[in-house]
Amino acid sequence: MAILSSATAGFIQALSSFDFAQGDAIITSRCDYTSNQIQYLALAQRRGVRILYAADRPEGGIDPDAVRDLLARSAGDARRRAVAVSWVPTNSGLVQDVEAVGAVCEEFDVPYIVDACQALGQIPIDVGRIKCDYLSVTARKFLRGPRGIGFLYASDRALARGDHPLFVDMRGAKWVAADRYELVDSAHRYEEWEHSYVLVFGLGAAAEYLRRVGIAVVQRRASALAAHLRDRLAAIPGVRVLDLGRDRCAIVTAAIAGWEAPQVIAALRDRRINASASFLSSALFDFTAKGVASAARFSPHYYNTEEELDALVQAVGEIAATTPASR
Repeated sequence: MAILSSATAGFIQALSSFDFAQGDAIITSRCDYTSNQIQYLALAQRRGVRILYAADRPEGGIDPDAVRDLLARSAGDARRRAVAVSWVPTNSGLVQDVEAVGAVCEEFDVPYIVDACQALGQIPIDVGRIKCDYLSVTARKFLRGPRGIGFLYASDRALARGDHPLFVDMRGAKWVAADRYELVDSAHRYEEWEHSYVLVFGLGAAAEYLRRVGIAVVQRRASALAAHLRDRLAAIPGVRVLDLGRDRCAIVTAAIAGWEAPQVIAALRDRRINASASFLSSALFDFTAKGVASAARFSPHYYNTEEELDALVQAVGEIAATTPASR
C-alpha cells in the first residue's frame, strides 16, 4: 500500500507507470470518473494514446465481453494496452462488474487499474478476486475518514515488473549513481516524501471503525436503505430515479421535473437535509444518454434511519409538487 493524497492521486501514479506511446490503447468504461476521463484525453492529446470505450451491458455498466472483444482484436499487437475502470461512478449507484473485467485482463495478461473511490467503505474488496494490478481509494466518502488522504494498492505482479510512477521521488527510489536510481522494493515507490501523519492516523481510525462495524453489515444495511429510497422516490410524480445496473449500491440519483439539482439541494438544505448534486461535466456520456444536465445525489449509510428517509421522501414530494419560483 502507498499513502497518497487522494484516490485520484493514486490513479494518476498508477497510470503514469506505463510508458504509453503513439498508438497504444487504454480500454475503459463510459462511466469512469471525470478526472480519469480527462487524464485519458491528456494522454491522447500529448502522446497519441487511443481511448477505447467498451460497450455497456443493456442494463448498464461495462460489459466484460466487450472488453474481451477489444483485447482479442489486437491480440497480436505489440503496442501497449491497459484497462482502467471506475468500480462505482460518482454520479450513479451503478456497481460495475470489476471482477469479471479482471478475469478478462488476466486472460490476456493486460495491466488492470481499478478506481475504488466510491466503493471502499460500502462494498467488500478482495484484490485477489478482482485480479487488479492497482486499486486506488480515498479515506473520505463511505470510509468516513478525513479529506486529503487515500492510498494505492499495487500488486506484487506490478512491483515485480518494475512499474513505478513517471516522477518517482526519493521516497520511492535511491539515487545510487550519477546516471542511475534504484527503486525501493515496495509500494512506497508511489508515495511522495511529504504527507500528513495526522491524516494517516485519521485514515487508520476510520479503517478500524469500519472493521469493528463489519463491511458485510455496512453493505447490507446501506444497500437496503438505498433500495428502499429508490422505490419510494420513483413513486413520487415528477421524480425520475436514474440509477442503472444489475447491482446498485448506496448512491441514489434522481431528477425532479422542472428543477435543476442545485435548486433541489438548496430546498433540501432549507429543511436541514443534506444531499449533493452531480452535473453533466462529471458524467458526460451517462447524463447525455439519460437526457439530464444534473441530478440530486443521496447517499444513505448504515447510521441513517428509516425516519430520516421518510423525511427526505416527504421533502422531495413537496419539492416536486412546486416550481423553483414558487418556493
